[in-house]
Amino acid sequence: MELQKITENGVLSIRITGRVDTTTAPLLESELKGDFDSCEQMILDFTNVEYISSAGLRVLLYAHKTMARKGGLTIKNADEDIMEIFEVTGFAGFLNIE
Repeated sequence: MELQKITENGVLSIRITGRVDTTTAPLLESELKGDFDSCEQMILDFTNVEYISSAGLRVLLYAHKTMARKGGLTIKNADEDIMEIFEVTGFAGFLNIE
């Protein structure tokens, strides 16, 4: 998994490339924890995310709860397979997905 970050006017955009699974979710969580205080809003670009496991979903839940106290978390560009995972798990019901 690779992360590319861009911050502009308090909005942190993170493009994730690869798989968000048991192996990579701890890295994503660590990176997000380091960024929560420095941004008002967070956008996660899923254009190049191939797969997300339950470990990755847990990180998204944590990020959603943390950013809800600020400007919010938005997921962008999730493909059909990722959207199916969000829908089956109920995450589509509370995540802001564009």
